[in-house]
Amino acid sequence: MTAFLYITIFLYGILIGSFLNVCIYRIPRKENIVTTRSHCMSCGYQLKWYDLVPLFSFLLLGGRCRNCGTKLSWQYPLVELLNGLLYIIIFLANGFNAVSVIYCLVTSALLVLSFIDFKTFEIPPGINFFIGILGVFRMALDGTDWMKYVLGACSVSAFLMVLFWITRGKGIGGGDIKLMAASGLVLGWQWNVLAFIWGCLFGSVIHIIRMKLSKADRTLAFGPYLSMGIFCSMLYGEAFLEWYLRICTG
Repeated sequence: MTAFLYITIFLYGILIGSFLNVCIYRIPRKENIVTTRSHCMSCGYQLKWYDLVPLFSFLLLGGRCRNCGTKLSWQYPLVELLNGLLYIIIFLANGFNAVSVIYCLVTSALLVLSFIDFKTFEIPPGINFFIGILGVFRMALDGTDWMKYVLGACSVSAFLMVLFWITRGKGIGGGDIKLMAASGLVLGWQWNVLAFIWGCLFGSVIHIIRMKLSKADRTLAFGPYLSMGIFCSMLYGEAFLEWYLRICTG
């Protein structure tokens, strides 16, 4: 029964991951993500239902368009697989409850904004708004301690706003500020601060490696690294803080 549940979660994850690919490609192009039919980006061929089965269609077609034979981006199966696996990790770490469902939706939103920010250096405001709405639901589930989520929305974002003013927008982007405000509603102030610290560490280490190996520019898209920090803090923030306090108190 447990195996069946996790298989079902994975299938839902890759199915939603297919829609995430639509968002990643269309949102920066200002295209409708609901009414426009899925199509090949090269020849315009409108995909049939059997071309849209997550993971399997890509593999069966050999990673090429059925109509024109153009090679398809590996981003399609990567996002689908990653979303499915992350859903399983969330339920394994947090159990079968409403909070896990919210965390799954937040994670999907973080995947979309990470891929878009990595390519365009912009975080779509609609994605941040969606995460903020999920944060309101998360706060409602913990109504007796709602203040920590309100403080969470201000804890990191207020600091980043000051940095934005001091550097005149060169030190941090407005999308990053809004992301940390939205994530604060999901995490609460303690875990949001931790998410930001982890995001800075991920960004420092990974981007330095990218600069060395792939000659990446010094300018980095901060959204993907903040997203990593938010995801880690959602699942392991409490355990990490308890471990840290035990060390500090001896």
